[in-house]
Amino acid sequence: MRYILALLLFFQVSVLWAQKNPYGLNIINSPQAYRASIKAHPEKALVDIKKAVPGVVLDIRYATKNNFMKQVMYPSARAFARKPVVEQLKKIQAELKKKGYGLKIFDAYRPYTITVAFYQKASDKNFVAHPKSGSKHNRGCAVDLSIIDLKTGKDVPMPTPYDSFSKAAAADYQDLPPAIKKNRDFLIGVMEKHGFRVMYNEWWHYDFRGWEKYELMDIPFEKL
Repeated sequence: MRYILALLLFFQVSVLWAQKNPYGLNIINSPQAYRASIKAHPEKALVDIKKAVPGVVLDIRYATKNNFMKQVMYPSARAFARKPVVEQLKKIQAELKKKGYGLKIFDAYRPYTITVAFYQKASDKNFVAHPKSGSKHNRGCAVDLSIIDLKTGKDVPMPTPYDSFSKAAAADYQDLPPAIKKNRDFLIGVMEKHGFRVMYNEWWHYDFRGWEKYELMDIPFEKL
């Protein structure tokens, strides 16, 4: 049932937007076009993060109702990113493991249709991408994540829960306990060392440098 509801949502929104994007965006929205793009440029392939990164933990909130939308947005709890992005995530995971930590992924590639739905419903538009430009997530070049303690399997404490719309979610927010700020800054440092840039108002969101080379996409997971 969850799978069917997510597909219905995707279909309802995409019908309105697929005919002609009102912002004139060039969006890859067919499996055939996607396959043609990766044939010409293999590095543009969207890779299953769980299969490629040893020991990574997935907590795909949009495959559940535990998210700011309060509804299932993805038909399955999977995470994809472009090949170079995943290659860097593997290096990050290896570095974290030496220090007793591991990656937890909340979200990665996100079909453009889902970004449209987010924008239409979000109470605070500052925390969602505008459809006129799309999201780095739509390009397979953004990852939402945190870290876990490998000994306990528990989340390392961070300033806010994932997808918080509070000012404390900002990457440079200072009114925090020293230990919490240290955890956040440690994560930011590791990610930036490997080619990512944290979003200014979301400590968990990281954009891959070079995202401009990758097209916006609107292909559901099951069609990849």
